[in-house]
Amino acid sequence: MRVIGTAGHVDHGKSTLVKALTGIDPDRLKEEKQREMTIDLGFAWLTLPSGESVGVVDVPGHQDFIKNMLAGVGGIDAALLVVAADEGVMPQTREHLAILDLLEIPRGVIAVTKVDMVDDEDWLELVQADIAETVSGTVLDSAPMIPVSAVTGQGLPELLHTLDTILAQAPARPNRGRPRLPIDRVFSLSGFGTIVTGTLLDGELHVGQEVEILPQRLKSRIRGLQSHKKTVETAQPGSRTAVNLTGLSTTDLARGNVLTTPGWLEPSQLIDVYLRLLPDAPKPLQHNQEVEVFTGAVEVMAYVRLLGTHQLNPAETGWVQLRLAERIPVVKGDHLIIRQPSPSLTLGGGVVVDPLPRRRHRRFRPDVLRRLETLRQGTPEDLVLSLLDSKGPMLPSTIVTETGLPPETVLAAAGNLLRQGQVFSLDPAAELNPDSLTERTKILLTSRAGWSALRGQIESVLSDFHARYPLRQGMPRGELKSRLRLETRLFNEALQRGQSEGVLVAAEQTVWLAEHQVKFSPEQQAAIDRLLAQCRQSPYGTPSYKEAAAQVGEDVLLALIEGGQLVRLSEDVILLGETYHQFVDWLKQYLQEHESISVAQVRDIFSTSRKYALALLEYTDEQRLTRRVGDVRVLRGQ
Repeated sequence: MRVIGTAGHVDHGKSTLVKALTGIDPDRLKEEKQREMTIDLGFAWLTLPSGESVGVVDVPGHQDFIKNMLAGVGGIDAALLVVAADEGVMPQTREHLAILDLLEIPRGVIAVTKVDMVDDEDWLELVQADIAETVSGTVLDSAPMIPVSAVTGQGLPELLHTLDTILAQAPARPNRGRPRLPIDRVFSLSGFGTIVTGTLLDGELHVGQEVEILPQRLKSRIRGLQSHKKTVETAQPGSRTAVNLTGLSTTDLARGNVLTTPGWLEPSQLIDVYLRLLPDAPKPLQHNQEVEVFTGAVEVMAYVRLLGTHQLNPAETGWVQLRLAERIPVVKGDHLIIRQPSPSLTLGGGVVVDPLPRRRHRRFRPDVLRRLETLRQGTPEDLVLSLLDSKGPMLPSTIVTETGLPPETVLAAAGNLLRQGQVFSLDPAAELNPDSLTERTKILLTSRAGWSALRGQIESVLSDFHARYPLRQGMPRGELKSRLRLETRLFNEALQRGQSEGVLVAAEQTVWLAEHQVKFSPEQQAAIDRLLAQCRQSPYGTPSYKEAAAQVGEDVLLALIEGGQLVRLSEDVILLGETYHQFVDWLKQYLQEHESISVAQVRDIFSTSRKYALALLEYTDEQRLTRRVGDVRVLRGQ
């Protein structure tokens, strides 16, 4: 699930373009419609040409509402920078672009709107050249630029195709099993109660799940979930999500709160940040300067503690510790923006390196700066988790090889991740002590994101198989293993894990999705009933395989065999499953009393032909129930 966020100057047509693309008016407030100007965040969604459903966050462009804009752009996968052809680059174009750059939004498209209002081609070329120069050196450097008109429809198909292309290149949002929903809207609906919305990060949410609202530490339970106004049982990472909560009122909650699972996220009042000041910041950033901090959907006042420098000059980067006026929930790697309160303007932005430093740092300590630099580059835990996220389950020895870190460092990091629940054994039955982990431990370790990706591959292959062969119960294990290109042990443990989670069913010969059911049409079921009635009428004189296939169709016949209603004893002999099991029970008792039996004896006792009697005994040989000794069969083991 992906989310696109608009950006751009006021009255450049962001909301009009969103409505033209989605059919949804993102301006929901009465005042917005009266003033014909976006004031608060708007939300819409669309289906791209590839069929992917994408959320859209529409932000206000007016400088007076830049704080509302900041609440909406933190969780987006791509930016849609909107510049009007009749005006070109304007002040909020530059400020929005700077914010996108500071937040390191990884991809985007530039829409040159209102081209229907420009008759002069030379002017349009000048505007596009100015845009290209403005975005040079930013995250939107070389971004596709599409001239469009929301009025005439010019360029809209190309814009949708371009958005589709760049989003297809984006990696899947990681599922780290630590869901966070920065709340950007709180409201209530009659009959439902309190609802919050946001872009879901780092994990899944499920109906019925217990959740916690931070920083207040309010407990609640999820009554219902929606994504793009469709009810879902599970919300996926990266999706625009609406959560219906029990036991809370709208007065308990506010924009900037974070919905998550209880017990793991500690709100912070001190955070260590690697900060970058904008080149056009009006003056250097000073120690103890008061700033506004924006991260996720929250806004909070803070004092800047400069580390290692007396001041931070425009365009410079450096270490700061932010002392927040209120506790907020953040995690390592979160981006933030700092702004000057008055006059209001954006100063810079950075990345949270330590969300919970133990104390206020002394300003010019080389050891503190070295530690922060190590954290910025990535802790051993970060490296191990990133490797397992991207490459899936591995043995400890393989992790050591892949990271290049000393074995003791890797094993200590893996042990910490195991204790935190961020890493676990792929084998659901394995018992693993984090304190006794060694390089020789022969247990496959995986992260939630790594397992989620592997499980997704398995589900995708099985889903394709079920679509192609809807009457087949499952896919042959060998074929599935070959398609996935997995080593035998990894394949087997992945199936065990998937089965323990109720996602799939793994039989001896076949594997299928747990939700898959073979369904016959009324005509097929009528033919099946006629065939089974024939078999019951003459249980040891059933129609041949070819005759049965002619009656019901070979696909249906194979489905009956896979489902156990029929047993195929030989190339041409089939039997009712119930008849075969009755025969096996009889045969075991007979051989315990008489020690051996011949084909002729089976033929005579069951009033059948030699073909059926021989097929029955050869099949029990294959099933390792009996073995042939001369012309008779005896129980295996005798």
